[in-house]
Amino acid sequence: MFAALKRKRPEENEAKIEQEIIDPGKEELSSKKQVVETTVDEENIHFKGGTAAIEQETHNNPEIAALPFSVRHLINLTDDPNLPTITFRYFVLSIIFVIPGAFLSQMSNFRTTKAPYSIFFVQIACHYAGHFMARVLPDWKIGLPGTRFSFSLNPAPWSIKEHVLVTLTAASGATYNLGYAPIVLAELWYGTRVNPAVAIFFMLSIVWIGYSFAALARQILLPDPEYIWPQALMQTTLFETFRKTDNSSALARRQMKVFFFALLGMTMWQFLPEYVFPFTSSLAFLCWVAPRNPVANFIGSGIGGMGFLNLSLDWSNVNWNGSSIMTTPYWTQVILFLAFAFNCWVLLPAAKWGNLGSFKHGLMSNSLFLGNGTTYPVLEVLTPDYHLNTTAYEGYGPMYMGLQNVWATFFDYAKLPAAVTWILTFGYAQVSGNVRRIWLSRKAEKSTKNEGIHHQYHDRLNIIQRQYKEIPWWWYATLFSVAFVILIIFLALGHLFIPIWTLFVALASAAVLVIPFAWLYAISNYQLETGSFNELMYGYMVHTKAGEVHQHPCGPSVYGSIAGDAWYRAQYMLQDQKIGHYMHIPPRAVFFSQIFGTCMGVPINYAVIRWVMDTKGDYLTGKKTDPLNQWTGQSLRTSNTMGVQYAVLGPRRLFAETEMAVLPWSFLVGAVIPPILFCFHRFFPRLRIDLWNVSIFFGGLAMFYGNISTGYTSAIIGGYVVMYWAYRRHFEVWKRYNYLLAAAFDAGFNLNMLLVFFFLEQASKFQCQNGGAITKHLWKDASLSTADLPFLFSSMSNS
Repeated sequence: MFAALKRKRPEENEAKIEQEIIDPGKEELSSKKQVVETTVDEENIHFKGGTAAIEQETHNNPEIAALPFSVRHLINLTDDPNLPTITFRYFVLSIIFVIPGAFLSQMSNFRTTKAPYSIFFVQIACHYAGHFMARVLPDWKIGLPGTRFSFSLNPAPWSIKEHVLVTLTAASGATYNLGYAPIVLAELWYGTRVNPAVAIFFMLSIVWIGYSFAALARQILLPDPEYIWPQALMQTTLFETFRKTDNSSALARRQMKVFFFALLGMTMWQFLPEYVFPFTSSLAFLCWVAPRNPVANFIGSGIGGMGFLNLSLDWSNVNWNGSSIMTTPYWTQVILFLAFAFNCWVLLPAAKWGNLGSFKHGLMSNSLFLGNGTTYPVLEVLTPDYHLNTTAYEGYGPMYMGLQNVWATFFDYAKLPAAVTWILTFGYAQVSGNVRRIWLSRKAEKSTKNEGIHHQYHDRLNIIQRQYKEIPWWWYATLFSVAFVILIIFLALGHLFIPIWTLFVALASAAVLVIPFAWLYAISNYQLETGSFNELMYGYMVHTKAGEVHQHPCGPSVYGSIAGDAWYRAQYMLQDQKIGHYMHIPPRAVFFSQIFGTCMGVPINYAVIRWVMDTKGDYLTGKKTDPLNQWTGQSLRTSNTMGVQYAVLGPRRLFAETEMAVLPWSFLVGAVIPPILFCFHRFFPRLRIDLWNVSIFFGGLAMFYGNISTGYTSAIIGGYVVMYWAYRRHFEVWKRYNYLLAAAFDAGFNLNMLLVFFFLEQASKFQCQNGGAITKHLWKDASLSTADLPFLFSSMSNS
């Protein structure tokens, strides 16, 4: 699990790579596709003791020995390249699963109650739908009139490769689009309607930019077996179980029974914290002991407190506090828990009862305040054309942030340079070795036929992939060029609120971050978010002479959509391509499925945006009150606040006060700490400082959820049991069921949320709106007492 962090001397890497180029050995495949097999007996291996049998095979076969321990025990090491991939059934099922997913995912971003569309639902349903189509469709050949092209409605039995490709298509298309925020803000808040064609192609372009940026990291991080991509490994395990079920494996049938029982159990369980007994979301023992002691309430409460000794039985709190406890390596979970402990158990009491800062109002709030602690009237300091009214601003005074929000912002900025300098120090040897492999593969492509990047690695998975054509670089270049030209045209015509030259900065900054962020995600399963960094950069740029005419509040969200999606979409593409690598899917088929899914999903995204603006727009802006308090558009309000902060006020005014004046120094802190730790690591290697990734630690400190501090203690307990104790002491059971249970629990949670959304939400119509909100807050944290009522009412009035 930690193998990706081991440092090798560059000269050893280079010598080994040169030897592999000169003498690739007997394991080369012919250009003709063939079934690739291994001597591991998948059906009978558990009778001899699965782990022992595979390890015995590992000693005899260097191709298997080159794979990480968990990968060689979970991934099928045989391949049949003749299985169908892009078929008529693939297109039908892709359309069926992408359209509702794109609709629900986009709609959920406008609502308080989400309607999740789980990729695990697609992965499960697609298996049975595919087999159904293979049974009922006739084997007819269909020819297109006027062409020689024809296809079969039912070419062969349903294949695992079709199953994977449909799932990857849904993962690309059945999502929301980050570009919705500036489109909605411009129309509903600022009266500027973005042309539908401009909106759709803008949303497509930011996705294509991200997909094209995946090429920067693809050959560095995907073929190398040491980068396991834990989330991809989890999904692959579920695919493998379905594959074995098709082959009548008794073990696989038992695994599927466990999977569906766990899915059903989680679906039923989540009704307790989500609907029946919300107090199970936050069990605060200190508050039970001293219910009227305000100090004990603050220390123990998971809502508006430190969350000390606070446990949660809500899967959404336990499993999504920065990581998934059943897939994320234990060392990552430890770092995140320490970040939480430092945040809530050290900094919070120091701010509340000590002298950490002079502004004592709104300690755990994410709002902006006046000097007296009241909410800052942001709209009152804007002119009719959305520029700063300096007279009004001077009258109200500077903006203040709650102290926890200040240090969360500090570490949010610090994590980005920390990620870059961490990979330049701790990850340099392996990354540079992989870059050299790419360079040598380029030479080999020119001198020797059919030798690409997979010939630089000699593990079984890369040997299998050698028989498939790689994705040409010009495909990515074409994708980038089309998206880039579209954005340049829109910016030149003044449709998107930002100057053209800022687009180049956005793309350059995103290009710098793609490899460090993807490298970290590949080894740790922790996704670093860009946070408000992009909006900050835009704020600095437009508050110069070159950008002073582009201080529209929608500008930061446009800039953030372009720069942010360049990383997020690159990560999604890389992760799905790693699934394709594990499942032996032709890379070009994976690429096609991702582009096809996006081209289907984005028009659906825009149709939802148009429908919401036309029918729910007044609820989103607050002109009318939603009786169910569901169409709140909270993320839109946050984007609008950030637009005013960074585009109208500007970072210099925002950071003028004492507490916030320290924020720009965060970039220096983040940049220098990894090199310092690297020096210590060289002198004291046994301390394993290479596992204490400060960019993850800073990211954990930057995870600011207002007044919520529950779930972390339950998460570290669960992570210890699953990813440390079970992995080390009961690996045979762990490898059979851990990733399956992780998928089942996530799928069950999402199914529960969907059921609550469709069938139980209407019950809230019959509740008194204010009384229902108070009851929900009281039950959501069983720690609340009479001392909490003032905080409770103030928090509701600010929401």
